[in-house]
Amino acid sequence: MDWIQETGWESWLGAGGLITVAVVAVAALLVMVIKLKIHAFLALIIVSLLTAVVSGIPAGQVVPTMIWGFGDTLSSVALLVAIGAMLGAMVETSGGARALAEWMIRLFGEKRAPFALGLSALFIGFPIFMDAAFVLMVPIVYAVARRLTGNLLAFGIPVAAALSVMHVYLPPHPGPVAATTFLEANLGFVMILGLLLAFPTWFVSGHLWGKFVSRRHRINVPDAAFAGLTGDEEEVENPPSPATVLLILILPLILILLNTGFDALGSIGVVDPDATIVQVMRMVGETPIALLITVLFTVIVLGFRRGKSGTTIEKTMDNALGPVCAVILITGAGGMFGGVLQATGIGDALADTLADIGIPLILAGYLIAVALRLAQGSATVALTTSAALIAPGIIGGDFSAMETACMVLALAAGSVFAGHVNDSGFWLVGRLLDMDVKTTLRVWTVQQAIESVVAFAIVLAVYGVVSLF
Repeated sequence: MDWIQETGWESWLGAGGLITVAVVAVAALLVMVIKLKIHAFLALIIVSLLTAVVSGIPAGQVVPTMIWGFGDTLSSVALLVAIGAMLGAMVETSGGARALAEWMIRLFGEKRAPFALGLSALFIGFPIFMDAAFVLMVPIVYAVARRLTGNLLAFGIPVAAALSVMHVYLPPHPGPVAATTFLEANLGFVMILGLLLAFPTWFVSGHLWGKFVSRRHRINVPDAAFAGLTGDEEEVENPPSPATVLLILILPLILILLNTGFDALGSIGVVDPDATIVQVMRMVGETPIALLITVLFTVIVLGFRRGKSGTTIEKTMDNALGPVCAVILITGAGGMFGGVLQATGIGDALADTLADIGIPLILAGYLIAVALRLAQGSATVALTTSAALIAPGIIGGDFSAMETACMVLALAAGSVFAGHVNDSGFWLVGRLLDMDVKTTLRVWTVQQAIESVVAFAIVLAVYGVVSLF
């Protein structure tokens, strides 16, 4: 939103007015979607427009601001979701997801299948963004749910929660990396602390919460597969082996590690970051390219090598793209709403109010991140903005390297709190798990709140111990 920097525009509303507008906008959106049954895509556009107008955004900048929020979200989501949907459709229609699911059930037992899926998601979510990883895992979630209880929530929530934990707390994901930079923290300490809190945070907010909500809410696996990600119940001839499916799942992770690995080697001077070969390897490791290469590999291994014609493969991919467009558009509209809220200055108003209270920095940072998350939706924006706000106090204070790392993870914990209708991830998870808005609020929004509180409690405990020495 360069026009804000160029013009120095500020809303005519004060901090209290901006906060009121944000609360009313969220309430109006909920009424439209839940009570009036207006399609979420249209409701998000309407609320975004009204919020921009009421907040005083210049008339000539209202539509550009909305398009900026929409396009900025789609630029990172559309390619990942579309390519991931193709990949998922190939794995599922070949019988690969079912083969892997049955192998996992034999290995861990039926009672431990949700735990096994969530644990796998923790590893998958380490180098890959949540959106792409979740789309990659959804076919397996569907296959296991259909094979066992039929309740998507029992298996989908542990997986989504695991991917959320890794995305929010672990480098190389953008939020923690940016916060580490702003606070001049030690990346190694941030990584170690993130790994230490990842499993217990997921175990409580993903595994235990998934068991709890699946006893109270039931989302049956649709007869017609959602988003083209699952196939029919009929037996598939010559299904791939579990080892082949695992290779397909691991391949994008290996490619993505090329990017992060060469980036790390370049930062410490082991390789020349400007060398052509390094740039090529990093390009191959970019998530969209890694997924593209994996899809092409999957077409060969699960398509042509199994005797499938090009026409059949093309039809499978085309069927995957049609329904997933709804997910992409709704996710983009959620980003539009968040972008408008950012442009109005609501985030700055909330952050300034909390920063002036005079509470300990680690708690102030957490609360600022929580407020930013609730106000504009993006965990990455909440984390980076809150880090920038408290950075002067951290850098100028007498904090050890581990204490500073705790500050980074405290901000990360706040940035994930209670994601709701202005968060694109809210719509992505809700739609892919076939939940309506009301159920998504009860299940996913609460999960995000639990994840935030559990992680912050762990960080506080570590911070208290470290502060004694």
